Amino acid sequence: MTRTLVVIGAGLAGGTAALTLRAEGFDGRVVVVGDESYPPYSRPPLSKQLMRGEIDVARTHLRPAALWEQRDVEFVLGRPVARLDVAAHEIALGDGERIGYDALLLATGGRARVLSEQKRVDGVHVLRTIDDALAIREHLGPGRRLLIVGAGFVGAELAASAAMLGTSVTALEATGVPLGRGLPPALGEIYRRMHATRGVDIRVNSTVSKVAAGANGVVTRLTSGAVFESDAVVVAIGLRPELTLATAAGLAVDNGILVDEYCRTSAPDVFAAGDIANHPNPILGHRVRVEHWQNAQHQSAVAAHNMLATEPAGLNVFAEVPWVWSEQYDINLQVTGRPLPTDEVVFRGDPDSTEFSAMLLRDGVLIAAVGVNCADDVRAARAAIGRGLTPDRRALGDTNIDLRELLQLDRKASYV
Repeated sequence: MTRTLVVIGAGLAGGTAALTLRAEGFDGRVVVVGDESYPPYSRPPLSKQLMRGEIDVARTHLRPAALWEQRDVEFVLGRPVARLDVAAHEIALGDGERIGYDALLLATGGRARVLSEQKRVDGVHVLRTIDDALAIREHLGPGRRLLIVGAGFVGAELAASAAMLGTSVTALEATGVPLGRGLPPALGEIYRRMHATRGVDIRVNSTVSKVAAGANGVVTRLTSGAVFESDAVVVAIGLRPELTLATAAGLAVDNGILVDEYCRTSAPDVFAAGDIANHPNPILGHRVRVEHWQNAQHQSAVAAHNMLATEPAGLNVFAEVPWVWSEQYDINLQVTGRPLPTDEVVFRGDPDSTEFSAMLLRDGVLIAAVGVNCADDVRAARAAIGRGLTPDRRALGDTNIDLRELLQLDRKASYV
C-alpha cells in the first residue's frame, strides 16, 4: 500500500523536507500544502534584492517548477489547512477536502506581529511574504517617506534597501539601541551609526501609541507625543509562531511546537521543523526556537529523514550551533550562538571600521560571536561554541593571534 507523507507549510522548510524525502529514496506520495499561491521560496531576498527590484519573483523560488514535477511532489497551494486530526491521521482543508497521512511535518512557520489597529489603516504593512514585499516596494524611491516600526534584522534590512533606492527612512526602536533584544548595546550602537551615515534616522526608546490615515499618507503617534507623517509604515516587530493547528490538535506547545531531538512532536507520526519548532539543543544545553534560513533548511532535512526511519537506530539528532546573517548596504553581519544583551564583548579589530568581529563571553565562557564582514572569525567561533572554552581576553582580542589556534581548532578543517 502506498504511503502518504504530508508537509503543512510550503516555505523553505517544507520544500527542503519534500526534496529530502525524494533524495532518500521515498517513492510514495508527497503532498505539500501551503496558504500562499507560490511554491516554496526563500525569504531573505524579500527585504533586499526583491525589494530593490534587482531580481524578479521567480528568482526567489527554491527550485524551478520542472524540478518539482520531476521529483513528483504534489502541491496544494492557496488552500489553507483547517484542521489536523492526529487520531485519524488526516488533515482537513478549508474547502472540506481531507487528506490522510502516514507521517506529517508541520512547517507552518509564523506570522508577522502587528499593531492592534494597523489592519484598519491603508498604507500600513508587514514584511513576511512575496506579496508583502511587492506592496511595500510601491512606496519606495526618491521623494517618498517610509517609517519602519522596529529596528531588528528585518527592519534594518528594509531600511537599508529603502535608503539605497533614495527613500527618506525613519526607523523607530522601542529599546535603547537597534538590535537591542538580541545583541549587546555596543554592537547595536555600531549599527545605529552605520545607518545614520547613510541617511537613515533611527529613533530609539520610541513606542507607537497609534497609527491612523492622514491627508498625505499615514500618521504615527508615539507615547512620547511625537508625531511622524509618512507615505507608508512597515511594522517589523517580530514573528508570532503559527500554532493554530498544533494547539487545536492537542500538541504540546510553548513558544512554538515542542519537539524532541529527532524533531518529533507529542503526537504520533507528527514532526515539526523550522521557525515553528522549539527543540532541545544539546550543544547549547537548553531549548531554542530559531527563526532563520539555515535552521529551517537543516532541521527540516533531519525531520524528513526521521519521518522515513523504521527503527530507532535510524533516527538522526538535530544539533547545530545557531547561525544567522543579515546584509545591509555593503555590510555582511553574521551571528552565531545565542547572544544576550548582557554578554561581555571582546572586539577583534577596530569596531569603527567595516571589518571586525566580536567574541561574546558569559561568565568568561565563549558563548557567541558576531562578525561584520568577518565570516572566518564567525566560522571559527561557531566550531568552538558549546565546548565551555574560557579564552584569555587579551589574546582573544589580538588579531595577530590566530583564532583557530587560540580556540584549539584543527587549522586544516573547513568550518561551515
